[in-house]
Amino acid sequence: MQLDPTAAAAGARLITHDTIGSTNEEALRLGRTGERSPLWITAQRQTAGRGRRGRTWVSEAGNLYASLLLSDPSTPDRFPELSFVAALALHDAVTARIPGLAGRVALKWPNDLLIDRNKFAGILIEGEGATVVIGIGVNCAHHPDGTEYPATDLAAAGVRATPESLFAHLSAAMAVRLAQWDRGAGFAAIRTDWLAGAAGMGKPVRVKTADGEIAGLFEGMDASGRLVLRLPDGTMRAVAAGDVHITAR
Repeated sequence: MQLDPTAAAAGARLITHDTIGSTNEEALRLGRTGERSPLWITAQRQTAGRGRRGRTWVSEAGNLYASLLLSDPSTPDRFPELSFVAALALHDAVTARIPGLAGRVALKWPNDLLIDRNKFAGILIEGEGATVVIGIGVNCAHHPDGTEYPATDLAAAGVRATPESLFAHLSAAMAVRLAQWDRGAGFAAIRTDWLAGAAGMGKPVRVKTADGEIAGLFEGMDASGRLVLRLPDGTMRAVAAGDVHITAR
């Protein structure tokens, strides 16, 4: 793994591992010791990878596993916005690798990427005090079976991208998107760009939340990053957290 010169010029550093429990957990550990950021942690394989809501993230060699440690990137209340920053950076990196791919890649609220409507990448944001870690997993060569949301990998979708080449592009794109975000001052522009690439806009979706399931039309995203649904009775509802399933093509 190597950083793109754009990322290095922005002050980013990189620590690589062959095998590690979790790149996110290692980044959090280093944050507790006062390690300087921005710092990328990558691994060829994880033995204890995790996704949102405590889910296991299958982490065999051949895919990209990377976490970015940031110290005091904003006030903690704005940390969730980094899901959208990271999603855009990853979208930029993937589509930069393959000309003409942009029409096949879409963003699924709040932190997944789809290719041909199947999930191939996810993002996990974790914070401790003034430290936040952006964890990114990309299915480059293989994907798990039997997942709740249909999964795929770039190779299965006909896209050739090694973890090494994708990471270099990602490190550059992340530096650009973090500068655009500007500690939250630029979230309006991030929101606009994210909505331009969103999957399911104006279509029926189901959202699984901690309290149950909500169905409605995906109307957009509000200024704080919440999903906005139009319910069957015509009222609007903003959802702060949940798993989105797009129910119509």
